[in-house]
Amino acid sequence: MRKYFITGLLVLVPLVITLWVLNLIIGTLDQSLLLLPPQWRPELLLGFNLPGVGTVLTLLIIFITGVVTRNFVGNRLVRLWELLLQRIPVVSSIYSSVKQVSDTLFSSSGNAFRKALLVQYPREGIWTIAFQTGVPGGDVKNHLAGDYVSVYVPTTPNPTSGFFLMLRREDTIELHMSVDEALKYIVSMGVVAPPAPTGKPVHKTVASTAPEASNH
Repeated sequence: MRKYFITGLLVLVPLVITLWVLNLIIGTLDQSLLLLPPQWRPELLLGFNLPGVGTVLTLLIIFITGVVTRNFVGNRLVRLWELLLQRIPVVSSIYSSVKQVSDTLFSSSGNAFRKALLVQYPREGIWTIAFQTGVPGGDVKNHLAGDYVSVYVPTTPNPTSGFFLMLRREDTIELHMSVDEALKYIVSMGVVAPPAPTGKPVHKTVASTAPEASNH
């Protein structure tokens, strides 16, 4: 009896969680329908609510925005819009910070979250997976002697919270796995392991003390 119950859980739990996440995403994207005049909304045109229409509208808005801003006129309009936002006291600081982070994460030329690393944290001898987010900048790099990298150490099973660390590059091991595979490994708490890379693995010896754990 217990065996059948566990088998049922293994089948239904991933399905229910997947449907819940999809419903959450679609429900959030459907909020774009509020941008339309009330008489143009599906519930009035069709007589009932049709989930997913707002999602299509959101994707269409994103696509059209990308097409428009790729040309000269659209690029000038975006620059004027950004100049206007930068003149608003509180909005300017929020917008500039968010834009800098989004440009770093989504830019095809950036290195943020492009590499999965193996690092020692929170002390030497304990290993965890981290993601390279760049290199130290500003006045920070003036106080760090040597080649350092900035890494993000996510928590399990919620990778949206974690720790920002700056480590010597020689104290990190680059993993032969994609960011998606590393995220699955972290979220599953090590249960869903990525496939082993083909060929003979290259081992790297790390002989340094891991950083102290910081308060989050």
